Amino acid sequence: MMSDSSPSTGSCKTPRPRPPSDLPSGLVYVHCEPSSADLNFCDHFSSLLFSGDLSMTLLEIALLSCVTMAGCAMPTEWVNVTGSMPLTELSAYLWSMSLIRRFYNSYCEAIFFTFPECRTQGTREHTLASSKKDLCGRDKEKLERIALHDMLTMLSQLALEICIYYLLPGYFPAVKETYDPWYQRIGRLVLNHYVLSFGMYWLHRGLHVIPWLWDHIHSFHHWARHPLSRNTYQDHWLDNLGNAIVGHVCAQILVPLDHDMFWLSRVFRVLESLEKHSGVSCRYNLAHTMQRWLPYAQMPHHHDWHHEGHKACNFTFSSIGGLWDCVFGTRKEGRAMQPQCSNSFTSEDKWRHNNNSKQNEPQKQHSKKSVMDRPGLVLLPVAGVIAAAAVKVSKNSGAIM
Repeated sequence: MMSDSSPSTGSCKTPRPRPPSDLPSGLVYVHCEPSSADLNFCDHFSSLLFSGDLSMTLLEIALLSCVTMAGCAMPTEWVNVTGSMPLTELSAYLWSMSLIRRFYNSYCEAIFFTFPECRTQGTREHTLASSKKDLCGRDKEKLERIALHDMLTMLSQLALEICIYYLLPGYFPAVKETYDPWYQRIGRLVLNHYVLSFGMYWLHRGLHVIPWLWDHIHSFHHWARHPLSRNTYQDHWLDNLGNAIVGHVCAQILVPLDHDMFWLSRVFRVLESLEKHSGVSCRYNLAHTMQRWLPYAQMPHHHDWHHEGHKACNFTFSSIGGLWDCVFGTRKEGRAMQPQCSNSFTSEDKWRHNNNSKQNEPQKQHSKKSVMDRPGLVLLPVAGVIAAAAVKVSKNSGAIM
């Protein structure tokens, strides 16, 4: 529900080289910043607590306050759902996710501006074609359209959460007296994330492969050629809704998490999503640093390369973990082996880079087309995930067991 669609329209005028001390001689990583006279603070950074559209923020506060008041003032037998957390905790969850998105977005963008040597894309890539574009390369007309879809995203996501709470008892798990051993709970968390990532991988791939979905939905997100964390949820509202249903909802149905793991999963997903679009790939990416031990781990520089590719970027679709890109042949290391990513490349990146070097082949800009890239087939895995979730709900009489 976070947004910052205010147009940051300053242009880079005076280059100020700041090479990091640990780079080899000759590899000076140059960046340029607007002078203080060009931009006000509110234009240069995302707002800490308020979106670019103040009216949307006030509406969100009003709606969340209504949920809170309903949970506190109305009889519990009217508003609470058996097997689920009480409505008061659901309200606390919604408030927490909104605040975490806003505060961590500000943290990610502070890292971007404070440590320019860690930026994935260099000066040439960040050169703006016009001073009327924002720092991500979008003009005012695009920002105004994004602001509308931010509003629709906020409303549709809140409606989805409330509907799921009452339609799927147990989806928002209640506290239990006893839990399974910790290793089983961690294993279930990892499995849940891979199921979530599988559905979102194929949905994301379909949004690129099917022309209508690209033109009318997903291209909105790719208006940001030079992503910052604020771009994470700046999509067409149907894009965000589809990811929520195919990813979070289906994963929680198929591999349900207990109360504590549910909270941990949702917080981790927010951090991971914001970092993926942060424009930096370094040790300050807390969630990605924690998951580097996973097989075929994905770091922010992978998704940054995906945004650089724009319409032709038929690679790096995974939302978390990176496994499915490797399984289905759409992994690219991007700028992993360049100096600015020296502290964040993975073993998979190093292997791919060395393999290409041995074969004297440059990194290919595109992945090979497969039979699954046909518009009639690419969404079949998504349909399979939704069907599996529907069958399980039906067998459990509409509850999450």
